[in-house]
Amino acid sequence: MLDKLKAIEDKYIELGKQVIDPEVINDRENWQKLIKEHAELEPIVMKYREYVKILDSLEEAKEMLTEKLDDEMKELVKEEIKDLEGKEEATREELKILLIPKDPNDHKNVIVEIRAGTGGDEAALFAGDLYRMYTRYAERNRWKTEVMSINEIGIGGIKEVIFMIKGKGAYSRLKYESGVHRVQRVPETEASGRIHTSAATVAVLPEAEDVDVEINEKDLKIDIYRSSGAGGQHVNTTDSAVRITHIPTGIVVACQDERSQIKNREKAMKILKTRLYDKMLMDQAAERAEERKGQVGSGDRSERIRTYNFPQGRVTDHRINLTLYKLDSFLDGELDEMIDALITSDQAAKLSE
Repeated sequence: MLDKLKAIEDKYIELGKQVIDPEVINDRENWQKLIKEHAELEPIVMKYREYVKILDSLEEAKEMLTEKLDDEMKELVKEEIKDLEGKEEATREELKILLIPKDPNDHKNVIVEIRAGTGGDEAALFAGDLYRMYTRYAERNRWKTEVMSINEIGIGGIKEVIFMIKGKGAYSRLKYESGVHRVQRVPETEASGRIHTSAATVAVLPEAEDVDVEINEKDLKIDIYRSSGAGGQHVNTTDSAVRITHIPTGIVVACQDERSQIKNREKAMKILKTRLYDKMLMDQAAERAEERKGQVGSGDRSERIRTYNFPQGRVTDHRINLTLYKLDSFLDGELDEMIDALITSDQAAKLSE
């Protein structure tokens, strides 16, 4: 590990020289790439340097014990060694985590897709609860949200919603939310007070950048049609809704929320690019599925990941067997305790690999 860290430090020093080289600065694109790489290595190098200082201090303290010391001084040195050994172990573990390969998508914005599953109207109401939960979480992090497409039902539920969350590290925090979310509660329409179980699926996709996905126009079938809505202001009398089919994969995206055909097309293309990028990532993940079987962030969206139990006021994540008895605040967007635990579990799985 120390050899690897020394090589990283050498690279960091070399990059430091390159980013102040006038010739490199003139090549703006390459310069920005080097600046980013230098910044990514900095936390590892700073922690490595701290670790080397601890090792040096530990060696010095052990050497002191070989000298002639009075009993009081010897005890002080022993105490210092014990303290330094604790710091050495803790810093080594921090370095291991810093050396885990970074997910290249962690810095990206996300597109979140929520769909009501089994349970009829109750599932649609739960999908609406999840949508509000994630928008509240975004607000807490000062991230921006933008609805791409939404299909609501009259009682305040949502059959399907696709929305974007823009913010630093959005994907790194939300990528663990993909999967089946289950709710157990007594529906308001249930006269006998029986608890019903229903579900919604969540997919969190990293936003595809133009460099990630290249789409050939010949592979697209684009249909324009008239928007259908709930009436009133939603009715659109022009053919502005857009449906795009990607012929090679069969992926279909429809968007009708905007009055402008151009805006609907832009949104539909953004969703299509993100789904194609996600498909590429999922295909890659499938190739190494055996290696990553037990990993939290496996991205299997058919997996039941979490249960929201209203009678007991609890939320349980089945991947890490964590139960929090604060359902109300959780649904109000206080997700950090759960997300931090999922990240820790994921890191532990990667370290054991």
